[in-house]
Amino acid sequence: MLSPLSLTFLSILLILVASRFARSLIWVPWSIERRLRRQGVRGPSRHPISGNAGDIRRLIAAANKAKPIHGDFDHGGVVGPVLPHYELWTRLYGKTFLFWFGSKPRLVVREPELIKEVMLDRAGSFERVRFNPLSKHLFGEGLVGLDGAKWVQHRRVISPAFNIERVKGWVPAIVTSTLKMLEGWGRDSEGREFELDMHKELHNFTADVISRVAFGSCFEEGKQIFQMQEEQMHLVSIALRSIYIPGFRFLPTKRNRKRWQLDKEIRRLLRNLIEANGEASENSKNLLGLMISANKCQEDEKDQMTIDDIIDECKTFYFAGKDTTANLLTWALLLLALHQDWQRKAHEEIFQVCGSHHEPPNADHLSHLKILGMIINETLRLYPPAVFLMRQTTKDVRLGGLEIPSGTQLYMPTIAVHRDTQIWGEDAHRFDPSRFIEQRMHLASFFPFGLGQRICVGQNLALVEAKIALVMVLQRFSLAISPSYVHAPMLLLTLQPQFGAQILLRKI
Repeated sequence: MLSPLSLTFLSILLILVASRFARSLIWVPWSIERRLRRQGVRGPSRHPISGNAGDIRRLIAAANKAKPIHGDFDHGGVVGPVLPHYELWTRLYGKTFLFWFGSKPRLVVREPELIKEVMLDRAGSFERVRFNPLSKHLFGEGLVGLDGAKWVQHRRVISPAFNIERVKGWVPAIVTSTLKMLEGWGRDSEGREFELDMHKELHNFTADVISRVAFGSCFEEGKQIFQMQEEQMHLVSIALRSIYIPGFRFLPTKRNRKRWQLDKEIRRLLRNLIEANGEASENSKNLLGLMISANKCQEDEKDQMTIDDIIDECKTFYFAGKDTTANLLTWALLLLALHQDWQRKAHEEIFQVCGSHHEPPNADHLSHLKILGMIINETLRLYPPAVFLMRQTTKDVRLGGLEIPSGTQLYMPTIAVHRDTQIWGEDAHRFDPSRFIEQRMHLASFFPFGLGQRICVGQNLALVEAKIALVMVLQRFSLAISPSYVHAPMLLLTLQPQFGAQILLRKI
């Protein structure tokens, strides 16, 4: 039996916990909501515990089950299925509104000038929103999840590996991967025309590229890692749509046990790959070798990455390097298959720059492929890999005409900004690569890879890889949308076709 002193102590502890709980779930949200409402910012009513998370999950589930569009597709109808909560609440509350994820306020910001101010901030007024702890199983402690001194350390080691001259050195490896993919196309078809699900093909292709440029190996060696990362991605996607309860990641639930098992096995396989290729890679041009060399060049041991740091970066490359580029290529080929006029223009440019006899492109060709670059940019405008960005205020700040309380998350919907008719004109929903003949009128009207210090470190590789793959596909085939294709863009962690990307290919 507890003594009176112990009971008193326990009572005080419970009161403190209850008061902290009440403050974080009731007082602080009420105060933030009241301050913003006074400034004219409205939004959906929130649940005291979950905020609007339940509404978001229900709207996304309904959107994924909605009747998809067959045949020709309207690029303007993408925002609703992908971000149904955003589209609904924009109609109800205007371009700037407040919604809640648990006790976290999310304020929508979509004006380019304000997005630029947030993303290019150097005064420390805005910071990266922390990941749900369960997402670490996918990214580890890699660059995308780091802050402060450790982020600076990793960025210093990794950035040189992705400068454009280094990436050009990987062109032969990318060509090899592309040839490997193309060899099997149409082999079993009786005529000149055949159908492929390009989404599957391109995910295998980008996996092979990442294996070659990261480890000097091939897809088969890393196949098991990719498969497990795919499973981990689905588990992380589920976690990100749910409110995280502190300590939940340590409970031996069925999903948590699966996360732990996958993480342990992925780390073991990556460690084996690093150890097997480490010495041979040290003086090579693959990513692992460049990381090891750059790491050893750090004079202070405190600035060097550990083997676990390198494993975490490899996990990030395995996911981000494969998934984003595969989806970019998928949407680009679908758009070219749909828009035959731009496919003809791309064919003509490729034959003029690279020749018509299946001659593989080289690094010198890349800068001359202007039309192809415009097509890639327009694809990224309409179907960006990341459909929104987020930052969080570290203190009370003034942004535009609003006084925004500390701790407010800023939700910047890339996919909506990229379709804004006030920025892009009344035909913003139309596929028209000629928009990119001229320099964009504003830095933050087009930001598929982010902006500022945290801009995607691998964007050079993604763009070079996309150009090479598109050149080599279009040198050999003409494309058309298959009657079996169903247009149903879906957000998992990146934007992808829910039912695959069926394209009819005809040998040239």
